[in-house]
Amino acid sequence: METYKYRFDQSVPAQDLEDTFMLALLAVESMYGHSRVRMESRFNLDKQNRTCQIDAATKVGGDLASIFTGFATKEYGERAVMIDREPAGGGCACNAKAPSAMEVTV
Repeated sequence: METYKYRFDQSVPAQDLEDTFMLALLAVESMYGHSRVRMESRFNLDKQNRTCQIDAATKVGGDLASIFTGFATKEYGERAVMIDREPAGGGCACNAKAPSAMEVTV
């Protein structure tokens, strides 16, 4: 499971961060449909801590990460968005955690 972890500078308003993420989610739903996005994407948006995590193991998740990255860096600037990539586990399925449900923490 490849995961992208985003951290945002304090200059990024928490509500704006959520709005940007929801716009990216809407774009992905426009491409794949609501049902497929619900089945094939996993993410966690934590407004209070200004963080977001997107599981990019599926095509839908990868596209969500790409679109969100594009929107966020364009809107807030490269320096306000820190992105860490957590590559797939060491090849052993026993190291992988079960995917969590989609959630947005307010």
